[in-house]
Amino acid sequence: MLNTLDPTQIVALAAALGWASGIRLYLVLFVVGLVDRLGWVAMPEGLHLLAHPLVLAASGFMVFVEFFADKIPWVDSIWDTVHTFIRVPAGALLAASAIGALDSHGGAVGTLIAAILGGSLAAGAHLTKSSTRALANTSPEPFSNIGLSLGEDLMVPGGLALALLHPYVFFALLLAMVAIGAWLVPKIWRFIRRLVGQAPQTVPQSAR
Repeated sequence: MLNTLDPTQIVALAAALGWASGIRLYLVLFVVGLVDRLGWVAMPEGLHLLAHPLVLAASGFMVFVEFFADKIPWVDSIWDTVHTFIRVPAGALLAASAIGALDSHGGAVGTLIAAILGGSLAAGAHLTKSSTRALANTSPEPFSNIGLSLGEDLMVPGGLALALLHPYVFFALLLAMVAIGAWLVPKIWRFIRRLVGQAPQTVPQSAR
């Protein structure tokens, strides 16, 4: 049990919340709320609302829905597209709520910086996730989608736990993931554009 979090853990948690929100927002809300509710970790005050029974019920229901929607080819990409407008601001808000515990050190400026960085991490993670899924959807088999989705189901709670237990290790891995995403995403979209350009064109009946 982590009864109190030191400043390094709080900063790592804020970064993890921003990053993970870009991948599995509802799982983040549910896990953080449940951990706080069970008293396993004394979450920052700004996150206590997630432990409310009604909020837990709502986030738990959405975890159930997303678990299946995220594993169906093309449905996952539609889901990602819709959540472009949800994951990024949520990541910013969660990061800012976590850093609020350090207000005596950084004040409103620190909270604002956390919101900017949290939203940026959420945007980067969301873009990497949605790009990878778009690439997987170019294949007719569903197993790559399911495998990627199951990996994300494990990676998000694992990342949150690592941020609390080994924050410096988490920081190192986060930097590596950001660098890999920045390198990978342009290559994925160039490959998809080539596939689209090579697709056979249907000739209208009137032109035959």
